[in-house]
Amino acid sequence: MTGAEELLARARQLDAADPLAPLRARFALPRADGGDTLAYFCGHSLGPLCDGVRAILDEELATWAARAVEGHFDGPRPWFSYHEQFAAPLARLAGARPVEVVAMGSLTTNLHLLCASFYRPTATRYRIVIERAAFPSDLYAMHSQAAFHGFDPERAVIEIGPREGEHAIRHEDVERVLDEHGDE
Repeated sequence: MTGAEELLARARQLDAADPLAPLRARFALPRADGGDTLAYFCGHSLGPLCDGVRAILDEELATWAARAVEGHFDGPRPWFSYHEQFAAPLARLAGARPVEVVAMGSLTTNLHLLCASFYRPTATRYRIVIERAAFPSDLYAMHSQAAFHGFDPERAVIEIGPREGEHAIRHEDVERVLDEHGDE
């Protein structure tokens, strides 16, 4: 047996012994054109659909249809207090205390809210630094905030990314941009 074959056999043993392995069957994993299950490593976006989610979504849609805005306060799972319902489970997942976590909207919405609260540009200090590979709507949020305050987004928003052939932004590159544009 080759080294690669031994590693594969060991990986299969570990998979078979994993107490969480049966949970895999609860997810609709993406498949290749030939039908093979694909590896799914998208951690910043939608994960694969889990069994039961469609039924819960249908229930929420029925609540919306039947109760409209009152669904915030009435129904099987009132929407208004979702953030409270999720605090303890999210805290366990994150290794934090319930008072240290909150379930919120999308990152893009949160960026808009952050800028609405704290982005107070002046004529000389108005620039925003963001990663070049940010989600398109996050980049749009920064552009729209600059424009909302009367600045040209192409000038106001500075995008920074990894160097050619690299996958992560270096600390010294962030420091360079801040040294170069920090007064702006």
